[in-house]
Amino acid sequence: MHVVGSIIARLGSKRLTYKNLLPFAGKPLVGLGVEILRRAKSVDEIVVSTESELIARVALDFGATVLRRPEELAGDKVPSVPVFQHIVENHPCDVHVNFNINFPMCDPAVIDRAVELASRDGEALSNPYAVWAQSAERLANYEDPQNIPSAFRSVFEDERAGPLDIHTESDLLETYRTSQGLKPEGLPEGF
Repeated sequence: MHVVGSIIARLGSKRLTYKNLLPFAGKPLVGLGVEILRRAKSVDEIVVSTESELIARVALDFGATVLRRPEELAGDKVPSVPVFQHIVENHPCDVHVNFNINFPMCDPAVIDRAVELASRDGEALSNPYAVWAQSAERLANYEDPQNIPSAFRSVFEDERAGPLDIHTESDLLETYRTSQGLKPEGLPEGF
């Protein structure tokens, strides 16, 4: 079984500018995401889908394959499924697993669990929503990518996905605080 792990990362972010390039634990989120996918035992190939040359170059630095996202798939209102389908069209696989890099504290075991469930059931979504996996057959047969069914056959609760979903500066700050155990060491007085 061939598994493609993906990260979909656009440069534009309405709530947190350049979010995918911001550092967490000393690494840009996109680079950290590549490293987390690499530590998953089930992932054979890592693809970053982006419209941004800057994100592409960072992804290359971390050893990912880069797939240029066409303009029609690069808008902020484009659902994920057509982007996933574009990835699988260009990188054929049995199972595709997307890692949402808004969860930088996600354990790679969550990725492996999603792949296992998707290979059995066709699709799996972690809760919190850090990992979403589909068989290639499932991706090819979505009837309406704009209307994703709310009931998946394999939604699985997994706290190892991480406690926070980064969308704003305060989310990123809270993620840092959580990962550092709220330690004030090293901060100037008043923070």
